[in-house]
Amino acid sequence: MAGSGLAGMGARLGYGLGQAARVAWYAGQYAAAARIATEARRKIDFDGPVPGWQQMLQAMGDLFARDWQNVEAGIYPAPRRLMNPADALARAGDFFRDLPDVDRRRASDANSEVFTDDHRGRYPRYYLQNFHYQTGGYLSDDSARRYDHQVEVLFTGTADAMRRQALPPLKAALAGRDLRRARVLDVACGTGRFLGSLKQALPRLPAVGLDLSAPYLAEARRHLGRAGWLDLIEGNAEALPFEDGAFDAVTCIYLFHELPEKARARVAAELVRVTRPGGAVILVDSLQTGDVPAFDGLLEFFPAAFHEPYYRTYTRADLPALFTRAGAELRSSTPAFMSKVMVFEVAGKV
Repeated sequence: MAGSGLAGMGARLGYGLGQAARVAWYAGQYAAAARIATEARRKIDFDGPVPGWQQMLQAMGDLFARDWQNVEAGIYPAPRRLMNPADALARAGDFFRDLPDVDRRRASDANSEVFTDDHRGRYPRYYLQNFHYQTGGYLSDDSARRYDHQVEVLFTGTADAMRRQALPPLKAALAGRDLRRARVLDVACGTGRFLGSLKQALPRLPAVGLDLSAPYLAEARRHLGRAGWLDLIEGNAEALPFEDGAFDAVTCIYLFHELPEKARARVAAELVRVTRPGGAVILVDSLQTGDVPAFDGLLEFFPAAFHEPYYRTYTRADLPALFTRAGAELRSSTPAFMSKVMVFEVAGKV
């Protein structure tokens, strides 16, 4: 028993040290990037309150504490303690080499470089933007390779931990079922970061990832490697290529804040349509205004600094009403640092 306790303490310490190193690595890059940012970013005005560093660190600590509790409860395995040093340095170098182009777009508000003849008609107009002012928008191999590092810098190393908070409600929604006969869909799966955590936790659960970007799906295939019981499909979340009730649960992570209002409603309806009666739709997305009042100023700063054209309407959107109209009811909404996890239950008999 004593050995078991020591092993547990060691695992907890290893987790804490690993996450602290991760936060320091990405926070250092955020600070360096901010120092070389143009005046266009420095002079953005906002009215809401902004948390101090102590408050931010406390919120991060709460996220990591919950993350570790989930590990100890056996909901998912502990994340890797250390990043591959060579890979981490290469990605950081690529991030900083691209930063002047990002800064140039911010200074001139150049946000439609991907609105080209090659892309028109193939993608929705709202998708053909340089979200985050990033090079290539969501439509280049370089962007797909760079994206996860950019997001971790933005969220100071907490993005993966926030994504993992979709796993507890997902496992709860599938409790008592033969997981080999269940089916889960991850909409807007991007480069597959959440799917990677899902397959580590539930390797024999059949899962489908769908995304509109072929380059991001290609990066997901590289990231997920030989993960089994997994299909990746190119498709539009506004018209999912699946039958009604095809999935026991659907996850959707960091999509809704990038959708205009009408598209947001269509996607909500589609998520509900493809989920079986009694099944769960699980969203992880940004906080909205009033969720954590101390962070409201950051929600004003973010869309102006990082080109998120539909973010302001998202922060005030009545998401429960969208899903109620589509046939699902909100069961829980839980903040997770700068994100929140919303769980909707689809109406009808199981």
